[in-house]
Amino acid sequence: MNTQQKDLSYFRLRLQELLYASFPEKTYDNKFIEQRSSWAANAYEGAFRSGNSIDQCDEIANYILFEGLHFSRFDTVFHVVCNEFDTIMADEELRPFAFKMFPVCEPVFLSYELTDDFANGPEFDLLYTEITGTIAIWIEENGLQ
Repeated sequence: MNTQQKDLSYFRLRLQELLYASFPEKTYDNKFIEQRSSWAANAYEGAFRSGNSIDQCDEIANYILFEGLHFSRFDTVFHVVCNEFDTIMADEELRPFAFKMFPVCEPVFLSYELTDDFANGPEFDLLYTEITGTIAIWIEENGLQ
């Protein structure tokens, strides 16, 4: 295996790990994964050839690899489920329930301009409250199932 393939595989695995954990809607977007991984590997190699330190090369590649992937809608739903509904279900049910609630909560996110630093802004509390309400209403109408 040549160095480029190894680098590409490394970046692909890192990206897939993040997508699986925080961006399930992109987990199977192979075109996105291949493109981002390739860009990151090329950026790393270019930065290295230009004489940058390993840390700088990593920083450049990570910027490209994870651009636009710092605020996760799924993580937000999961966070709400864990904080607000953890007393009505077992710990091992929290993540599966968050997966179930993710499409239910999708319309709530449409009202917000979601940027990488959205979680640090003042509108996050409002979003959190709306998601909590949406899930509470769903549970009231459907039960935990």
